[in-house]
Amino acid sequence: MATVLPFAGIRPQAKLAEQVAAPPYDVVNSTEARELARGNPHCFLHISKPEIDLPPETDSHDDCVYQKGRENLDCFLAESILSKDLHPCFYLYRQSIEDPKGNKAEAVQHSQTGFVGLVSADDYEADVIKKHELTRPDKENDRVRHMAALAAQTGPVFLTYQGEHALQLIMDKWSQPQPVYDFVSDGVRHQFWTVTDEDAIAQISSHFEKIPALFVADGHHRSAAAVRYRAMRREQNPQHTGKEAYNYFMAVMFPHDQLNILAYNRVVKDLGTYDKQLFLAALSADFEVTVCAQGVLPERSGSFGLYLDAQWYRLDYRAINNAAADLVSGLDVSILQDKILSPLLGIADPRTDPRIDFIGGIKGLPALEQAVDSGEYAAAFTFFPVSIKALMQIAEQGKLMPPKSTWFEPKLKSGLILHALD
Repeated sequence: MATVLPFAGIRPQAKLAEQVAAPPYDVVNSTEARELARGNPHCFLHISKPEIDLPPETDSHDDCVYQKGRENLDCFLAESILSKDLHPCFYLYRQSIEDPKGNKAEAVQHSQTGFVGLVSADDYEADVIKKHELTRPDKENDRVRHMAALAAQTGPVFLTYQGEHALQLIMDKWSQPQPVYDFVSDGVRHQFWTVTDEDAIAQISSHFEKIPALFVADGHHRSAAAVRYRAMRREQNPQHTGKEAYNYFMAVMFPHDQLNILAYNRVVKDLGTYDKQLFLAALSADFEVTVCAQGVLPERSGSFGLYLDAQWYRLDYRAINNAAADLVSGLDVSILQDKILSPLLGIADPRTDPRIDFIGGIKGLPALEQAVDSGEYAAAFTFFPVSIKALMQIAEQGKLMPPKSTWFEPKLKSGLILHALD
């Protein structure tokens, strides 16, 4: 059963929350982060991507980068941009995607509300917290070094759980008062509440104890790094008891039926040994290839989009009605990998092959077209998103999906809450 605990978070002043809040460290590169933080000394990217405050040629994994992050965090604390709550509590974090034509309540297109608390490294190792993707050691190393330098976890892991009525009632009750943060950024409304009532805190922990599993939706590297950091601190501490702050990591836990999953589309740098016509001919062995006048955003399983040489094609998998050997191989992202990327283009391991890159579904078809039209990439592929039901079933079976299979939207803002590890 899941251990979920309250904690005394480090948070921005309410009047500064919108200025502090920033995209997660791993969805913007250093150049984009510099531009986003330009003219905003309160932007959390100064802490989460501190290379932006160093010369552009600085290696983002140099020791001085992590030290700069610690200096910037200390500065934010000294200037009371951030401060630590006096008592442990739970938090609620709501994100609402609103109609760009207006901000009326009835125009909300999607809303999700999650509990913010601490989860256990022991639960992660015992597979109470279930995963669906492999991680890369280099990305884990980066987060371990960042946590070690700052003695804080700066970005929450995005978890989900099977929606539970009693927890929903608590959530509904404690999201009624005026939120401590309430702002709109990039079309998403962010609201944040604190749950300080001791009875409510006890009820939340108690209800999570009855939930058999939590699932990593987004943040595999952050969670794996937190467990590695715990092991490092445990080895350094002769008085280790298992109750220290470093035994836990911060997470936002959303009910499964509130989540919004988009595809994590692919772009490839070349067609391997094929030219355009030979590639299309090779595809026709397993797919019906149709020239399309408009971009292809698949609306059903077994349908894919291909953008190649300024032209869109729809690829309909001929064997889609055949029963897949297992849940993983039946996913559209797996069909794309197993029938096109690996056998035709020679991209056997998308985790490490430099010929492939990934573009989140939220960026839309224009981002894919731009990538190919620029000449940097030869082709782009779109596919039908993985369902949350399939994700949870695969994780429960202890199986893994191909890397970058899901793009959850909206993304959690960084900077609204930190977890001190000392």
